Amino acid sequence: MPKKILIVLSERGYWGEELLGPLETFDAAGYISTFATPKGQRPVALPPSMDPNYIDPPLGRSVTSVEMAIKVQQIDESNRLSNPLNLSELLPEMPYWSTENFLRQMEAYYTALEEVQPLLQPYDALLIVGGSGPIVDLANNQRVHDLILSFYRQGKPIAAECYGVACLAFARDLVNRQSLIRNKHVTGHCKEYDYKDGTGFMGTDFNMGPPPYPLEYILRDATSPDGAYIGNFGHPTSVIVDYPFITGRSTPDSYLTGEKLVEVLEKGLLRYGW
Repeated sequence: MPKKILIVLSERGYWGEELLGPLETFDAAGYISTFATPKGQRPVALPPSMDPNYIDPPLGRSVTSVEMAIKVQQIDESNRLSNPLNLSELLPEMPYWSTENFLRQMEAYYTALEEVQPLLQPYDALLIVGGSGPIVDLANNQRVHDLILSFYRQGKPIAAECYGVACLAFARDLVNRQSLIRNKHVTGHCKEYDYKDGTGFMGTDFNMGPPPYPLEYILRDATSPDGAYIGNFGHPTSVIVDYPFITGRSTPDSYLTGEKLVEVLEKGLLRYGW
């Protein structure tokens, strides 16, 4: 049976190559990819990720080839990303602490969460695609956290790229509230690559300026005391495997992230890059 990958994308803009790199790798391996978004809206690629003339401010050069720009435009205009799974319907919402009958509400929440597990069982791995959009609707999304926790408890690999790695830092069991990547080794968007201005999202004209948080600092704190954030600044690529997590730093790491996830599934890879 072909392996199945659940791919989570932001509705506020994903970076094109960070989807295409892993997706093309999964396609080549014969995997079946299913897409999901926070509210079931069709994901849209960030315009700069389809523009080979866009100069990335920190790097001072284009990060999108003409070939990749065409590929991203094609998938953005195709029907492949239409009708993604709706995470707000698939997974229950945790009640507020102040809600009436809080104990009964929490029992109902955990019961509903347990009932979702058979629906997730067919998937062999989870991928969270990067871009600026995840900052808005994935990083602090309780349902995304519960999805990550579900794959983690099933012992299945979880991959994330760029700002999507923030989801791993914030996914925590309510009992101990420690990050799942505590004592793990990960990579992610390093400080040197952060914008000073121009962080934008689909569906709004708002220019946030710099990112609202430096991902590197969050990952450094979340992986302590015995793990590590590994930025590999200056190196062409940065992908880290510390099972069950596969993390990619940014756009140039997209294909390698997909390749390492396939290697985890096919060859039992447990460690890479550290």
